[in-house]
Amino acid sequence: MKRFPISRKISRFVKPFFENGYSLYVVGGAVRDWAISRNVTDYDFATDATPQQVMSLFSHVIPTGIDHGTVTVMFAGDSYEVTTFRIDDEYLDSRHPKNVSFIANIEEDLKRRDFTINALAVDVSTNELIDLHEGIADLKKRIVRAIGDPEKRFTEDALRMLRAIRFSCSLEFTIEEKTKEAIKKLHPLLKHVSGERIHIELFKILESRKPSIAFSLMHETKILELLFPEISMGENITQKGMHRYSVMEHGFYSCDAAPRNKPLVRLAALLHDIGKSVVRKVDENGEVTFHRHEAESVKMAKDIMLRLKCSRQQMQKVLHLIEHHMFHYTSDWTDAAVRRFICKVSIDQIDDLFALRTADQIGTDGMAKPANLIEFSKRIQREIELKNVFTVKDLAVNGNDLAMAGIPKNKTMGLVLNELLETVLNDPSMNTREHLLEIALNFYNERIKLV
Repeated sequence: MKRFPISRKISRFVKPFFENGYSLYVVGGAVRDWAISRNVTDYDFATDATPQQVMSLFSHVIPTGIDHGTVTVMFAGDSYEVTTFRIDDEYLDSRHPKNVSFIANIEEDLKRRDFTINALAVDVSTNELIDLHEGIADLKKRIVRAIGDPEKRFTEDALRMLRAIRFSCSLEFTIEEKTKEAIKKLHPLLKHVSGERIHIELFKILESRKPSIAFSLMHETKILELLFPEISMGENITQKGMHRYSVMEHGFYSCDAAPRNKPLVRLAALLHDIGKSVVRKVDENGEVTFHRHEAESVKMAKDIMLRLKCSRQQMQKVLHLIEHHMFHYTSDWTDAAVRRFICKVSIDQIDDLFALRTADQIGTDGMAKPANLIEFSKRIQREIELKNVFTVKDLAVNGNDLAMAGIPKNKTMGLVLNELLETVLNDPSMNTREHLLEIALNFYNERIKLV
C-alpha cells in the first residue's frame, strides 16, 4: 500500500515528541481521506503524552478539550489537535463519559471511536498503518459501519447517528444495515444533543456535493421528523404547475442545486417553501393555493435556526432570502420598479437571491430557466452602473441637513427621508441638495406638521 505522506512541516512538528520519548500517530479523517485519495487538509494526532506533557513541548498550546485529553497546538501558522490515548467510562447523558482514563497504547484508544473508517491510524515514526477494525475494507466497500455494537456506540454519543449520515453523504457511501437499523431504533436520543452540535453537522452536510443524500437518510431514519418537523411536514404536500416533487423533496433538490460554496444559500433553498404545508388551501373548484407561503416559511425557518443556535448574521441572511424569493420580474417593469427591487432586496443580496431562484427552478423540474434572470440582471447592473440611489444613505442630504432646515430629529425625520428616497427612486435626477430640501420641507409642512 502507498505510504502516508509526511510533509516537512509535519516532520518538524512531530520531532519534539520523539525527542522526549513519546509516540505519535496521525488519526481519523486525515488517514481516511488519504486512503481514498482525497485531499488531506486537517491533521489530528493521538499520543501517549498527557495533555500537560504536550503543553510543555510547545510555546503556544490551547487547552481546547483538556478534560478529555485534547489540546490544540499552534505551530508554524497551522493548528493541530493532539489527544492523549484514552478509554471512556460509561456514558450518562448520550454524550459525556462518566470518567476518562489516559492509557499508553493506540490499540485501546481506537476501540472507542465511532466508525471503522475513522479508526485508522498511522505511526508517524514508522509510517505503519494501524487498521484493527477493517476500516480499509469498509472504505473499499464504500460503507459506513459502527465499531462493534452500533447501539452501544450511539448510546455513548447520540450525535454519532447524525455523523453516520453526514459521512454517508459527504463520502457518498451507504450505511451498513445494522448501523442503520440502530439509528432508526435510537434516533430519539438525538433530542438530548445540543443545537450547537447539530448545527455543526448540518453545515458540514450543506458543504457536500449532494445534501439531499443526507436529508433523505434523515427522513428514512426518522431523524428529520425529530429534529426538523417543519421540513418533514412537506412529505405528502404535492404542488401544482411544473412541480415534480412534494414540498419536502423540492427543498432537498433545491438545496442540491444551490452553490456548494454558499451554505447559507443552500439552507435558504432547503427551507424556502416549508410554509406551504401550513398555508395550503383547496378552493371549491379544487384549485390548490399557497398564498403568502414565504411569510410562513420565514417564521418556521426562524424557529429552526433558533434551535440550531445560528448567529444573528446567519439568520438575517437566510430569512431575508426566503422572504424575497417570490419576486416576479417581467420585461414591462419600469426602471423605477427595478430600482425599487434593488432598494428592497439590497445590492449585496441580489446575486444570492438569483442563485436561490435558479436552485428553486432546478428543484422544481430539473431545469434552470435563465433567460428571464439574465435580462433582469442586466437591467439591475445598468441601474447600478448609473450610480443611482438605492438607500437613504445615498441621498444628497442627510439628517443633519434636514435638522438645519427645521425638521425635528425624531421619528418624523425617518418619514421625511423615506419620502425623499421614494422620490429619487422614481426620478434619480431629483437627487440634488436643492431639490431634496425643497421636497422635504413641503412634505413636512403639508403632510406631517399640520396633522
